Amino acid sequence: MSDASPEFGAADVQVLTRTPGYRGFFSLDTWVLRHRLYAGGWSQPFSRELFVRDAAAGVLLYDPVRDEVVLVEQFRIGAMVDAETRGTSPWLLEVVAGIIAPGESAAELAQREAVEEAGCQIRELIHILDYFNSPGGSNEFISLFCGLVDSAGAGGIHGVPEENEDIRVRVLSSTQAWQALQEGRMNNAMAIIALQWLMMNRDSLRTQASEKHAENT
Repeated sequence: MSDASPEFGAADVQVLTRTPGYRGFFSLDTWVLRHRLYAGGWSQPFSRELFVRDAAAGVLLYDPVRDEVVLVEQFRIGAMVDAETRGTSPWLLEVVAGIIAPGESAAELAQREAVEEAGCQIRELIHILDYFNSPGGSNEFISLFCGLVDSAGAGGIHGVPEENEDIRVRVLSSTQAWQALQEGRMNNAMAIIALQWLMMNRDSLRTQASEKHAENT
């Protein structure tokens, strides 16, 4: 197996200035820096704008007994330009997700948002992976999970009104969800990654659920 470790680290970057910029719902800062080059020496100083976002977590809610996923649908401002230019919809089909509060773990956030956004209690939480959402210009770091739930009765409108959330719960079979992805209806990175993981692990999750059911009967 090849070694995929990076050649350089944080010590190979010199931050010359870090200037706070816009402050609103999100923040934007300007950094001037230079870093070591693969060919040797240092780069010339250059500037980059950094879109500052707190760490977030997402959770794909899956019922291995019914073979159903519980997704959420809501308006997203980031999809408006595409909606205006290509006639798509700015209401996206997503997994449950949210920004991690101070003192809260990613796993605790997943449990909390599952209730707030989808009205579901997670029975078992499985960590999928952690990743940078858009490292070319943002520090946003995402922890992604699969939460095993009972999808019976899931549905309705959820969200926190004070946060301008208007969230519709959608329950789909795993086949329907996969078809939605292939048709471009599920077009955001967190949902795509989570559903691809589910398709690779679906059989084992269903087998484990059947075994647990047999033990309890």
